[in-house]
Amino acid sequence: MNRFPTWKYALIALVIAAAFLYTLPNFFGEAPAVQVSSAKSTVKIDPALVARVEETLKKANVPFSGLLLDQYGVRVRFPDTDTQLRAKDVIDRGLNPDPTDRIYSVALNLLSASPAWLSAIHALPMYLGLDLRGGVHFLLQVDTAAAITKRVENLAGDLRAQLREKNIRHGGIARDGQVIRIRFREAGIREQARAYILNNVPDLNVVERDDGQDLLLVCNVKLDFNKRVQETALQQNIMTLHKRVNELGVAEPVIQQQGADRIVVQLPGVQDTSRAKEILGRTATLEVRMVDEEAMRAGSTFGVDVFPERRRDGTVGQVPTKKQVIVTGDQFIGASATFDQDQRPAVAVELDDAGGRAMRQTTRENLKKLMAIILFEKGKGEAISVATIQSEFGSRFQITGSFSPNETRDLSLLIRAGALAAPMEIIEERTVGPSLGRDNISKGFHATLWGFTAIVVFMSIYYVVFGLISSLALAVNLLLLIALLSLLQATLTLPGIAAIALTLGMAIDANVLINERIREELRGGATPQAAIAAGYERAWGTILDSNVTTLIAGLALLIFGQGPVRGFAVVHCLGIMTSMFSAVTVSRAMVNLVYGHRRRVSRLAIGNTAWK
Repeated sequence: MNRFPTWKYALIALVIAAAFLYTLPNFFGEAPAVQVSSAKSTVKIDPALVARVEETLKKANVPFSGLLLDQYGVRVRFPDTDTQLRAKDVIDRGLNPDPTDRIYSVALNLLSASPAWLSAIHALPMYLGLDLRGGVHFLLQVDTAAAITKRVENLAGDLRAQLREKNIRHGGIARDGQVIRIRFREAGIREQARAYILNNVPDLNVVERDDGQDLLLVCNVKLDFNKRVQETALQQNIMTLHKRVNELGVAEPVIQQQGADRIVVQLPGVQDTSRAKEILGRTATLEVRMVDEEAMRAGSTFGVDVFPERRRDGTVGQVPTKKQVIVTGDQFIGASATFDQDQRPAVAVELDDAGGRAMRQTTRENLKKLMAIILFEKGKGEAISVATIQSEFGSRFQITGSFSPNETRDLSLLIRAGALAAPMEIIEERTVGPSLGRDNISKGFHATLWGFTAIVVFMSIYYVVFGLISSLALAVNLLLLIALLSLLQATLTLPGIAAIALTLGMAIDANVLINERIREELRGGATPQAAIAAGYERAWGTILDSNVTTLIAGLALLIFGQGPVRGFAVVHCLGIMTSMFSAVTVSRAMVNLVYGHRRRVSRLAIGNTAWK
């Protein structure tokens, strides 16, 4: 009646053992480390860099205890801070032979001190949020209206050029906010223009109006156009901020959208606010220039600007360009990876009206010649694309070549990272000291510990053996919750610790329901074994209902909440799922192990049940 098959015991034991393994890294603390990341958008972090870093340290006889390649770069762990500082200088000199033109960013950091075999199975500690580790918090306001205005202005310029090409005569095109007005003198031409716009410019709604002697077409942008431009601007800004934050050596930055037009940037471990503001506010620029092919053939650099170009085979070439700038970075509206008419990978680029006119004139006069896109970062330029002009083009064109889909995606990212898609300003700035973070961790830990101890004492006194079993199941619940947070690499914040404490209080409710149900069955005259079976089976429906309703509330907080509310909701939802498993399945397995093989069970095991 109260026995599990052997495979079920084995499965529960395996789950608990795995949870213990993935919880372990949180107890080893952190060790000094050095993080190597890209200082230029054109430089990639790959396994070859790992070998270079390892070789550099071995040549300098600098000992290290671990080396990791992840999405943040190459991170090397050291036994002490003195070795960390020495290694930083060694790696910096080895990877950046020219101090004025840094290719890689080398920054101090912290890395988990857990053994290598734990890291090999991806057993990593939880990330600590800003309120637990200390650092800098920024709230940035994105001027999405400026991005929308720029796109509408570009639409007006495109309309002007397209109507001219189709020989549709008009009396002028004017933009007023997000409204474009086109004047005509003849109704037939207005109708021709209206039909053309509806068929070729899907982002505009067109309405005919009369204004005295003039006939008007009033074009309003569609709501989904505004939403699309706003979302694109925010995502591009977030992507650019991620690239810049790497230079600060922050391994777990939080850069996410908040609301419709704000971005939250949290940099745990960073205390230099001025340095962080300098990095976040820095601008990179793009320039389009013609390649000086005569200088390239002659190998001469006199009177030309020469820029390095990182080729597909890993070598670095030199591209001489003319000094005249055709298009600048602020004239780029967007770039995306796509395919051309022959289904070859390509990059689709869009310019504003002024950039389109300059590009149209230049390409008309320089067919079959080379043109280069130069990316400037920190005052240093680098050619990210050199292509042959195949035909005349204007505001929209494609860059094609022997690209792979991944390469077109990288190139489109580089073009978009040339500048922020919309201007931003810091509207909130907050610094959390590391000592405050340590105090928060200590207080949160002690609150959870004393809460857990109080529950164990009460359950042991009131339910005796079954109370001890419930307390062990509660400990398994805490173990599973920490393991899940570590496995998911979630960021633990102070509200998250509060959610852990709340989860412990709520999780014991299920065992209280089960134990009280067993007592009721005993009072009704059932045998102890039958009472145990009925207690678990009949309490399950109530436990499921209460946890599902609580989970719905937690999911609502997770979906609609922001910042600390989401941090609380993540732990809360995970805690509900682990508590249902531990309170029912794990505690039942323990009861079955203790009493499943016995024919008689002492009534004292469940506490005083003699009264009715």
